[in-house]
Amino acid sequence: MKRIAIIPARGGSKRIPRKNIRDFLGKPIIAYSIEAALESGLFEQVMVSTDDGEIAEVARRYGARVPFLRSTATSDDFATTAAVLTEVLLAYATSGETYDYGCCIYPTAPLVKTAFIRSAFELLTAKQYDSVFPVLRYGYPIWRSLRIEGGKAVMNWPEHLGSRSQDLPTAFHDAGQFYWFSVKGFLEKQALFTDNTGAVELSELEVQDIDNLTDWKMAEMKYKLMQQESHRER
Repeated sequence: MKRIAIIPARGGSKRIPRKNIRDFLGKPIIAYSIEAALESGLFEQVMVSTDDGEIAEVARRYGARVPFLRSTATSDDFATTAAVLTEVLLAYATSGETYDYGCCIYPTAPLVKTAFIRSAFELLTAKQYDSVFPVLRYGYPIWRSLRIEGGKAVMNWPEHLGSRSQDLPTAFHDAGQFYWFSVKGFLEKQALFTDNTGAVELSELEVQDIDNLTDWKMAEMKYKLMQQESHRER
């Protein structure tokens, strides 16, 4: 049962330039994803898929492999994660290396823990899911969400105007950290989310999407808090 970790990290980030190797509390942010994968002990191979020589150099310094650079077809703003993973898996297969399971770990997920990766893999294999990924519940019921039309607030689901929040279903969203998947199933379906996908729930402290510099500062604050909690537990 062979497993590979694939960290997709192209060089052309727009909102935060050089985002994937920007310093995060003393280390390039991609180092946290590489180290979590290596420390899990689950992978025969931890590799970074990139089109950028500097990112490749940083990745190798922290213990990942970069056996080839990403093609131009999977390096633009429109390339999907599925396309990147397929390119990697087929390149390995061409050289005679095949894997049973893969884990796509995003390069800007410094809050990811080795324990999250392990528990998600256990769920994937125990339930024989196509894929498993971490999720976070919305802090407020989305069924009472609003949109703005012509300056006016309009309910997306007006039938829930009078509903109590505790009576509405709990909703979740992708935590944006990683996806475990069956390689065979993924290559057949070309999808990380199928009708046979499982999820592990994380807390608000353990998740932070990073799209701008405010998000970046929030992630650093959460990381420090998580470290403090970890030390107290010891």
